[in-house]
Amino acid sequence: MSGPDWLGAGLPHIWLPYTQMRTVSPPLPAVATEGCRIRLADGRELVDGIASWWTACHGYNHPHIRQAAMAQLARMPHVMFGGLVHEPALRLARRLSDLLPGDLERVFFTDSGSVAVEVAIKMAVQYWLNRGVRGRSRLVAFRGGYHGDTLATMAVCDPEEGMHSLFAGVLPEHFIADLPRDDASRDALERLMAREAGQVAAILVEPLVQGAGGMLFHDAASLRFLRDLADRHGVLLILDEVFTGFGRTGSLFACEQAGIVPDIITLSKALSGGTVPLAATVARRHVFAAFLSDDPLHALMHGPTFMANPLACACANASLDLFAGEPRLEQVAAIGAQMRAELEPCRHLPGVRDVRVMGAIGVVELERIGDMNRLKARLVEQGVWVRPFRTIVYLTPSFTITPGELAKLTGAIRTVLADPP
Repeated sequence: MSGPDWLGAGLPHIWLPYTQMRTVSPPLPAVATEGCRIRLADGRELVDGIASWWTACHGYNHPHIRQAAMAQLARMPHVMFGGLVHEPALRLARRLSDLLPGDLERVFFTDSGSVAVEVAIKMAVQYWLNRGVRGRSRLVAFRGGYHGDTLATMAVCDPEEGMHSLFAGVLPEHFIADLPRDDASRDALERLMAREAGQVAAILVEPLVQGAGGMLFHDAASLRFLRDLADRHGVLLILDEVFTGFGRTGSLFACEQAGIVPDIITLSKALSGGTVPLAATVARRHVFAAFLSDDPLHALMHGPTFMANPLACACANASLDLFAGEPRLEQVAAIGAQMRAELEPCRHLPGVRDVRVMGAIGVVELERIGDMNRLKARLVEQGVWVRPFRTIVYLTPSFTITPGELAKLTGAIRTVLADPP
């Protein structure tokens, strides 16, 4: 096997994500990152079109985040968060509370988006148990939705999208409905809630964009309908902003575009600026109040070992500095306008079903992708790192990408899709 010694020696011992290991093409050995580029072991540079699964919102190796990480590493890379607290976590919790709408003010830190959603589900169910209400143990979630790969989160993903369908019959059963995009789907959801609200702890939705389910968009009116529906039936509303949070849709948080306040919100991905794993589940005042009791069993019994990791929190604070001091949302708007103009010609290519853009998300949806491995390889040949999935080729670049780098990405997609593998 060609490449550095560590590649051949280590690959036989690695299990890659979302991958059939028997048929997968060999992964590319990355050795360095800078700005919006990934350098490979053979010296090639790829313009990164997906910001390492949507995390590197400021680009790679931003000096302000790097300096914060180095200072924290020298001072205290980690300390347990049980019985101890530290300045990076408390400062970050206060800043998140100040940035989020309404009284979303109690921050529970974890280390991945899936776990943040698990904690949100746990909070929602226990909220009712602590109030003496039995039977509210199910959630309403939506087709096209994706909330993670852990056991509880798999149960609230679209059961038919394929990634978790093998586990049907094993997972807890929740109510999976169509998003309320039109009169028919709103009426169906109204009927579901009228019939089953006594079993429902919360409604769970990815606001504005269902990410890994296919980059499916919906409008702010759908979110306002869900907030009203939850209020009328007395259930909680959870917004999963693991993907959409921190500017990706054009506002700092997607819920701002609907003018609503969820009862619980989950954050991760870009929270630490693409450096160290970090996630947060943030609850409103009334949710937190349900856990205050003389009964120790009413406490939230959850505590990841590395929760509130000081190094990750220091990076997240530095990332928030950049959102405060640099024109990130203006950059997102410019990226969206450029992608809209440069991806639109794909609409006329054979096999293209749709082209859509929201914020710094650009999507070309195809009728089908025949040879996924070959499609990915051809994009690499164009000097870009783009990772299509299902039937979509999409871009979620860093907000600091230059117009020239973005044009390289959109041009590569147009070139490859004009002559599909």
